[in-house]
Amino acid sequence: MNGLTLVVLAIVLFVCAYCFYGRWLVKTWGIDPNAVTPARRFENGKDFVPASKFTVFAHQFSAICGAGPVTGPIIAAMFGWLPALLWLLIGGIFFGAVQDFTALYASVKNDGMSMGMLIEKYVGRTGGKLFLAFCWLFSLLVIAAFSDIMATTFNGFGKDGQMMAPNAAAASISMLYVFVAMIFGVILKKTKLSGWKELALAIVFIVAMIAGGIAYPVYADRVTWLYVTYGYCFLASILPMWLLIQPRDYLSVFLLLGMILAGVVGVIVGNPTLNMPAVTGFTVANKPMFPILFITIACGAVSGFHSLVSSGTSSKSISNEKDMLTVGYGSMLIESTLGVVCLVIACSAATNGVLPKASPFAIFGTAIGGYFKMFGIPPVVSSAIVTMCVSALAMTTIDAVTRIGRMTLQEFFAPKPGEERKGFAKFISNPYVATIVTLIPSYLLCLGGYMNIWPLFGSANQLIASLVLIGLAVFLKVTGRKGWMLYAPMAFMFVATMTALVMHVYGIFVKLGAGKFNPLVEGLQLIVAILLMVLAVLIVKTCLKELLAPRTTGRKATPAD
Repeated sequence: MNGLTLVVLAIVLFVCAYCFYGRWLVKTWGIDPNAVTPARRFENGKDFVPASKFTVFAHQFSAICGAGPVTGPIIAAMFGWLPALLWLLIGGIFFGAVQDFTALYASVKNDGMSMGMLIEKYVGRTGGKLFLAFCWLFSLLVIAAFSDIMATTFNGFGKDGQMMAPNAAAASISMLYVFVAMIFGVILKKTKLSGWKELALAIVFIVAMIAGGIAYPVYADRVTWLYVTYGYCFLASILPMWLLIQPRDYLSVFLLLGMILAGVVGVIVGNPTLNMPAVTGFTVANKPMFPILFITIACGAVSGFHSLVSSGTSSKSISNEKDMLTVGYGSMLIESTLGVVCLVIACSAATNGVLPKASPFAIFGTAIGGYFKMFGIPPVVSSAIVTMCVSALAMTTIDAVTRIGRMTLQEFFAPKPGEERKGFAKFISNPYVATIVTLIPSYLLCLGGYMNIWPLFGSANQLIASLVLIGLAVFLKVTGRKGWMLYAPMAFMFVATMTALVMHVYGIFVKLGAGKFNPLVEGLQLIVAILLMVLAVLIVKTCLKELLAPRTTGRKATPAD
């Protein structure tokens, strides 16, 4: 099979989906271009910060485009290219993009509320609290998994002690990104630069950071970078959006989009042949296609984490409701494009139908590095840039999720309307305390390593998608909007993810019986997995009660809805 055909087909379908299905959703639910958005109504210079459409898109895309669209499709290629491709196309168009856009839409229509607060408003306080608890536990997994990815990517020493220049250069560029982003944010705040002037300054900074990082690499081991990563998470959680996250995402998006463009151009020029069969079998390496395929490919098809970004940070920066389609629906389709490119890369690198014995990042990085060479970029530079891009996939996720985890914890302890925070609730709701309380348990999970966390993270991530979809279905019903397009995705994702979690728990008990049970690693994972399943069942029960109730018993919709 020709890889170019698949990439072109995917791009055409995604463009058509955006132009027709995405715009149909907008027309069906309605937007008001003249409405004063939450970002403008509650502007406070911290969380509510109105921004241009491209700036919000840059934040949304950078935050959601984590390691998932690279690792998921490459791992899932073991089942063959056809099942993975179909899930990327169907999931991206009808599951993921719809979820991301609807979460953003519902939040903007409701004062920038997070998904937990939306569920509390439309379903009830109990449902909202349960969802907030679920989201907070999930945030621990995301921070742990992606922090480990970053620290490992930045590790400047091999197992034999050899110095690894690309990793050290990528680490140096990444650290420069943090400080330069803050300078960039201050400049934009003071000068009100926009348009081509903002873009020109960003490009100058990006080139300078890449050149400086390659010239002056920073060598440190994984443990050191893990501490640095958690320090960065702390800063990203408490600093104003305009000072760090927004400018850093603006600067990062050019690298990420450039990486995707390099992949697409490379496929077009190289025209690779897929060396994997369309379908290898329903069970591969004792792993059944259902539910493993739909858990392995998350971010490229549908990811519950995306809805937390849509409703947690992006909705608080939207300046005009017209921007929501591009930010919510469009950014997801671009991420799905990356997933298809990664799938083609993996299948073209296979030998006799067997994937290379290397990490997904290594497979992806080698291919993209080769594409850069076609443009005359030296190998040392291309390796550093590719490594930086891979680390950026993780870095642009953990800063957003730490902030979301902090806000989720604060919302969980929020008092009832008319009451004040007191005692323990007031103490733990402090931004600094809430951030620390979120980071400490995630660090303990991180000690188990990325590969031990990823299966549980993947299941929890997809389970959140099903819970969000059912919560959004309630919102659409209560406000008198059509919501049937969410029913099949929410049911399918719930069945698939609960099945995967049960399999994960069973695997932990097998380790216990075999004497391979580590209380710190498997023990903590078992506790989190069981808590996630219990919370999920309770949330679904609460939401279904409202969704299946007669229309007249629901909460009355207000004009603002």
